[in-house]
Amino acid sequence: MGVVYRATDPLLERTVAIKTISLELSKDEFEEFEQRFYREAKSAGRLNHPNIVTIHDVGNNDDIAYMAMEFLEGEELREILDAGGLLSPDRIATIATQVADGLAFAHEHGVVHRDIKPSNIMILKNGVVKITDFGIALVPSSSRTMAGMVLGSPKYMSPEQVVGQEVDGRSDIFSLGVVLYEMLTGKPPFSGDNISAIMFRILNEMPTAPGTLRPDLPEAFNYIVAKALAKHPDERYQSAGEMADDLRSYLELQVPANFNTLTHGKPRTLERRSRPRQTDDQTVLMAAGTLTQHVRVDRRQRNKALLAGGVVVMLLASLWFFNRTSLVQPEAQPVTSNAIALPAGSAPSPAAQIAPRFEATLTFAITPWGEVYVDGKNMGVTPPLNELKVEAGKHTVEIRNAGFTPYIETFELRIGATRKIKHIFK
Repeated sequence: MGVVYRATDPLLERTVAIKTISLELSKDEFEEFEQRFYREAKSAGRLNHPNIVTIHDVGNNDDIAYMAMEFLEGEELREILDAGGLLSPDRIATIATQVADGLAFAHEHGVVHRDIKPSNIMILKNGVVKITDFGIALVPSSSRTMAGMVLGSPKYMSPEQVVGQEVDGRSDIFSLGVVLYEMLTGKPPFSGDNISAIMFRILNEMPTAPGTLRPDLPEAFNYIVAKALAKHPDERYQSAGEMADDLRSYLELQVPANFNTLTHGKPRTLERRSRPRQTDDQTVLMAAGTLTQHVRVDRRQRNKALLAGGVVVMLLASLWFFNRTSLVQPEAQPVTSNAIALPAGSAPSPAAQIAPRFEATLTFAITPWGEVYVDGKNMGVTPPLNELKVEAGKHTVEIRNAGFTPYIETFELRIGATRKIKHIFK
């Protein structure tokens, strides 16, 4: 995890934010986060714009990577939206225009953010808007992201991100369109009970026009949102600067007579895809990194119960502290075990002291992504999930992806065996 400290630069006598890598990460997690850490420094460090957080310095001190950046005092757009109440059209246009200006500059310099969302947009006390967290940004010289890898936050992904295609600046424009819609209406345009439902809607459905939900909005917002959220990149704004110009002049903007906000940007080739199955509620983090989940599947009761082992999650996030002169360290969380609690005075039985054995391994190579089900139980999304520990025996694995026919395998696993599940949805 990333941790950000408030600090003072003694030479220039200015307040800065020092971002470091948590030392509590495992070796694999540390290496992955360190790579993302330096990617952020490389991508954001080459950009100098009023609407992009400024990176002052990056380095390594005593094997601890650090990044000195502009200290921001204000609120995340996420916090403002969560506080409730609708923003005025003028304020919405001002915020979105500044984000578009920052993206236009980044795109002109070959940087695609790929994770535009309210929590990565900071509103400073003076009204200036800053784009933050370039940790999964794509630069021309980068080969870090392999074809088919899904990176980003599901509700704000572009269709091309969902299917694992290459992205350019128009993907950021789609994500900004999602943020704009949420500012205008108070809710995201694409939502669902699970990640499959969300991604299906991103690929196949057009949201209700903002003006229908909020009649006080000028018609120009329906036009801007529809153009930004077009399913095909060629039908969107072709540059963030073009979108910024329309936002800046939304009161005088003349909507083209032949532009239909209800039909523009509808999917071209997705009509035959079937709606995904519904699953239990879940929270999914889509981010660069590796997730290893250990699960014991009881062969005798696999349709009744799931005994969870440890779950190791790499959460790539920055913990910002504003207007504080000291850092309060979070208390260490107790490690939960699978031991059974016994009444006071009872002697533990030998069985209660034995940790469950994970006797076989499943690994996954799914493109672009899929929801993993083992014997009917939802195990999570791959990527980032790449490995499961299960009991030896017969298992049925199903991989689901919104809009595609599920991939299903049934097989027998011996003790100590490893089976690789490989599939490309296309």
